[in-house]
Amino acid sequence: MTTKSPGIPPTRYRVGRRGFLGLMGLGAAAIGAPTLLAACGNGGGAVGSAGGGGSVSAGVLPNYLPIEYIAPDFPSVNGSTAGYSSIPGDLVKAFSAPPGSGGTFTAMTPLWGTIPPTEGNQYYDAVNGALGSTLRFQISDGNTYGDKLAAVLASADDVPDWVSIPTWNVPPRFTEAVEGLFEDLTPYLSGANVEKYKNLANIPTDVWKFCVFNDKLYALPFPGEVINNAIFYRRDVLEGLGITEQPTDAQGLADLAKELTSPGDQRWGCEDLWTAATMMFAVPEKWTQDDAGNLVHRIETEQYRAALEWQVELYASGAVHPDAVADKTEESKQRFESGESLIATDGVGGWHEALSRQLQSNPGYDQQAFAPIAADGGTPVLYKGSPANIFSFLKKNEDPARIEELLAVADFLAAPFGTEEYHLVNFGVEGVHYETDGDGLPVPTDLAATELQPTYTFLVDPPVVNTKVQYPGFVEDYCTWMADAAQYLADPLFYGMQISEPSRFAALDAPFPDLEKDIARGRKSMADMDEAVETWRTSGGDELRQFYQDILDAQ
Repeated sequence: MTTKSPGIPPTRYRVGRRGFLGLMGLGAAAIGAPTLLAACGNGGGAVGSAGGGGSVSAGVLPNYLPIEYIAPDFPSVNGSTAGYSSIPGDLVKAFSAPPGSGGTFTAMTPLWGTIPPTEGNQYYDAVNGALGSTLRFQISDGNTYGDKLAAVLASADDVPDWVSIPTWNVPPRFTEAVEGLFEDLTPYLSGANVEKYKNLANIPTDVWKFCVFNDKLYALPFPGEVINNAIFYRRDVLEGLGITEQPTDAQGLADLAKELTSPGDQRWGCEDLWTAATMMFAVPEKWTQDDAGNLVHRIETEQYRAALEWQVELYASGAVHPDAVADKTEESKQRFESGESLIATDGVGGWHEALSRQLQSNPGYDQQAFAPIAADGGTPVLYKGSPANIFSFLKKNEDPARIEELLAVADFLAAPFGTEEYHLVNFGVEGVHYETDGDGLPVPTDLAATELQPTYTFLVDPPVVNTKVQYPGFVEDYCTWMADAAQYLADPLFYGMQISEPSRFAALDAPFPDLEKDIARGRKSMADMDEAVETWRTSGGDELRQFYQDILDAQ
């Protein structure tokens, strides 16, 4: 799913990259795609590449040396997103001189938006000048990027010097290709080697785990959120109805949805809450282990079954909006934001996107996230999402100096919020691409919409922070909610391991999404699920289990 944002209120602008794009009406559609803003989907787990997989050996990952040029108002807790509630008066200069050595390199990146001119572009000229190296971009439509990428990688002679690869565009047999096409960065960045690059060393260890292929560090990351999804509710409407207490277990959430439902008032308690159910019942993303250490697939777990049964009861109660019952998912955000439904699950990126759509016309609009809920009212378990959904790779080069120059450029691009370098990469040149308003916030010029698109950021980016100060109270709401939720984080089994399943297993899980919908809506029963699980086992599931067991045994 790629979502579009119509922009944000004209008087207050976000100081981060994503928000500035939102000013130009680009929003998530320009920045990425399904998982990049965590606005939909579940993220996390192993990323498909090719043939086999394994754990990461000690010493392969870079040392983590956090650096704060400007301290956040809401610090990160256990990997949660840090936040800034105001704009720093003075930016810090992270580099005293351009880090590059004058080289020229080609870079291939996707774009979900209008492709800017690459010649005579004052934004590219300014950033390349500050880098001390020239990056010549080969930009392709993000919607067809996978096809373009596959063609380029199939011809080793045509591979650019620097290639961005979203995880959803990873081609078949990539683990084999990565060794032949791209530079092994382990000697340059593993352990203490990364300390030469202070901003790359500021990227958390969990992010780097996803950059390892065949026990070697190959990729540079685009970091994201460690928590991808939340259960949202309309606090403004609930408080208007006199409801202030939050549910503390799954039954309480279902009861609240039922209580809120009033068809005569065109109001229903919720949208489809299958993702919420999997969160509350701690359904593993794919695999878990039983007490004896045996591998158990998610569809075989009691948690999965309990979540489905909860869904059946929720639908039977009449609390789910009729259009959600009819599986009209494209209008779910509109129903929630209009108040036709009052509880919904969404990616965390959907929070600020809703505010951008609603606050101008409805200043009282108040969307909040429930604190994590355990189905039984006990301690919640939140499985981590993938903290990196886009990577970039450097083409193999026999000259180490060329690789070192590109890594020096990457270190510049990874400069975090609060630095002049971050400001330049994200907003361009003051007086050309933006003006500064009375609050110190960047206001884009007309030229920005033409020249400034996210390209450098798809090569490498600093850890994500929340700087959406244009929405009153949002940074605090978001960061305090996530800091609280982060205490319940757990690593999924095989977390951070680049594993590609053999192609013969590709369709094994295909029947289950539709079956889950049919069971929730009463069209099929749990007996049908039992039959489907048994078919899964005999049609390759047990063989797939052994495939993963072999990976565990090899660790």
